[in-house]
Amino acid sequence: MKSNFRFFNLFLLVTFSFILTACEDSEQDVTNASSETDPITLTVFDSDSNPDWENMNSPVGQKIKKDTGVTLDVEFDIEGGRTKIPLMVASGEYPDLILPKSEASTLVEAGALIDLAPLIEEHAPNIKEMLGDELNRLKWSKEDPSIYILSNNTVDEDRAVPNFGVLVQHDVVRKLGYPEMNTLEDLENAIREYKKMYPEINGQPTIGLTLQSDGWRFQSATLNSGFMMTGGGDDGEYFVDPETYEAILHYRRPEEKEVFRWYNHMNNEGLLDPESFVQKHDQWLAKLSTGRALATIAPDWMIYEAQSALRDAGMEERMYGMYPITLNEEYKHNAFRNNGFQVGWGIGITRDCKDPVRAIKFLDYLVKEETQIMLNWGIEGEHYEVVDGKRVIPEDVLERRNNDKNFLKETGIGYNFARFAPRYGDGALDSTGQTYTINSREQEIANQTEIEREVLNNYGVEVWKDLYPSKDELIESSWGAAYNIPIPAGSKLDVNNQRMLDIAFKRVPQAILSDPDQFDEIWDQFMRDLDKVGVEESEEEFTQIIRDTVELWNN
Repeated sequence: MKSNFRFFNLFLLVTFSFILTACEDSEQDVTNASSETDPITLTVFDSDSNPDWENMNSPVGQKIKKDTGVTLDVEFDIEGGRTKIPLMVASGEYPDLILPKSEASTLVEAGALIDLAPLIEEHAPNIKEMLGDELNRLKWSKEDPSIYILSNNTVDEDRAVPNFGVLVQHDVVRKLGYPEMNTLEDLENAIREYKKMYPEINGQPTIGLTLQSDGWRFQSATLNSGFMMTGGGDDGEYFVDPETYEAILHYRRPEEKEVFRWYNHMNNEGLLDPESFVQKHDQWLAKLSTGRALATIAPDWMIYEAQSALRDAGMEERMYGMYPITLNEEYKHNAFRNNGFQVGWGIGITRDCKDPVRAIKFLDYLVKEETQIMLNWGIEGEHYEVVDGKRVIPEDVLERRNNDKNFLKETGIGYNFARFAPRYGDGALDSTGQTYTINSREQEIANQTEIEREVLNNYGVEVWKDLYPSKDELIESSWGAAYNIPIPAGSKLDVNNQRMLDIAFKRVPQAILSDPDQFDEIWDQFMRDLDKVGVEESEEEFTQIIRDTVELWNN
C-alpha cells in the first residue's frame, strides 16, 4: 500500500512537471510568434539621397510598420557613401542595414557585413522564390562565395520606356515635318533649322543642345553617350566585347572619339550651349523646364522634373521625346540590352545589427507578392480599385501620380521602400497575370499628352520604346552590367579607375570646347594621360574580373 502511494506521488510529480513544461513551451511559442511583429527600429545608411522619404508616416509606410513591427531610421547621403563609409570602418561602428553602392568592397574587406546566405535559406522564402537560380549571382567572388549584398535591382525586367537617349522637343520635329532622327547628322540638322526659324523662345535666346556636366551626372549622361551612340551597352567606364569578354576603357575606342568630335563641331557651329560645362544640375534643369533648350542627352530619369514642370506649365509642345540616335546608321542603340538580374549594388546586414533574423525577414516581407503590389500601386480602395479582377487607378489618382511632385512622398508608393530589396521590374507578371508595376505599355500610352501622341503617330509608333532596337535584336550580356561588379576598395585597379575618370572629366570638356584644329592634339594627350596611369594594365585586370564573374555565375 505504501509503495503504491509512493508510486502515485511520483506519477503526480511527473505529470505536473510535464504540464508545467508544456505550458512554458506554449508561452514561449506565443512569445516567439509575437516577437516577429514587436516594435523594433532598424538603423539604415543609404548611400543615395531620397527627397521623397516620408519617415514611414505615409499610408504605405504605416502599413509596413503594422505588418512587420519595423521602423526604419534612415540616414541618406549625397556622396554615394564615399566619405561616410570609410569613417564607419575607421570607427568600427555600423548601422543595422547599409546600402553602400560602390563602397561594398570597403565594408567586405573590413569584415563589416555578415553572410546572408544562411539567413536567406532559413528565413527568406519570398526572396528565394523571387530570385531562384539568380541567387547564384549574389556570390561575392570565386574566392569568397558568401552573399554580402542583396541586390535591390529588378527581376524579370521588360522595360516599357528607354533608359537613355537624345531628348528632343516635340515642337522641333513637328515644325520640321517629322524628319528622320536616327543619326547625329539628323540631330544637328534639326537643331540648326529650328534654331534659325526660332532664335528666341518665350523672349529668351534659343539654346540648341545643352549638356549635363554636374559631377557624377556628367558621367551618367554626357560621357556615357560615347558608347551609347556607338553600339555599346552600359558597362560603366569600360566597353566589354560580348564574345571574348575583353574590356577596354571606352574612350579608347576610335568610334567614340568621333562622337566627342561631333560635340566639338556643334560647339564650333554655335549649336552647343556655351554653359554646358560650368552649369549645375539645377541650372540644366531650369533651361529644360523653361523650354529654351531644344535638345539634351541623358538618362530618362534625369529629366523627370523638367518634363513635369513643362507639363504643369501647359508647355506640352516643349516636352521631350527620346530618340535612339547613334553616330551613324552602322550602330544599334543598346538601351534595351538584356543584362539579366543585376547584382553588386544593394543592401547588406552589418555585424552590428541588433537582430539579423528580423532584418532579413523584413527584407523578405518587402519582396512578397502582396507587398510588391502595394509598393507599386498603393493601398487598395485609396490609390487603386479592383474592377472585374483587374487593378485600376482612378483618374484623379492617376492625375496626381503624373503631375504632383509630392505624390510619392505623401503616399509612400514607388522607390521609397522598393529601394531596400530586390523588386519585380516593368513587365513582370504577378500570380493573377497582371503587371507588378504600373509602367506597362498601356499605362505609358494612357499617360501621353495629345502632342506626344501626335509625334509618335507621325513616326509610325505607339511609344518611344518602339523606335529602339528590341532586346531580341541585341546580344545579351552574360556578365550583367560591368559597373556593378565589385572591385576591391583601395586596390590598384580601384585607384586607377578613379584616376582615369578624373582625367576624362578634365580632357573631354577641354577637347569639346577647343578649336576644331586642336581637337586631335588634345585627344591624343588624353590618351597619353591614360597610358601614364596604366590603362592597359587596368584593362587586362578588369578583363579577368569579367571572365571570373561569368564563370562564377555559371557554376
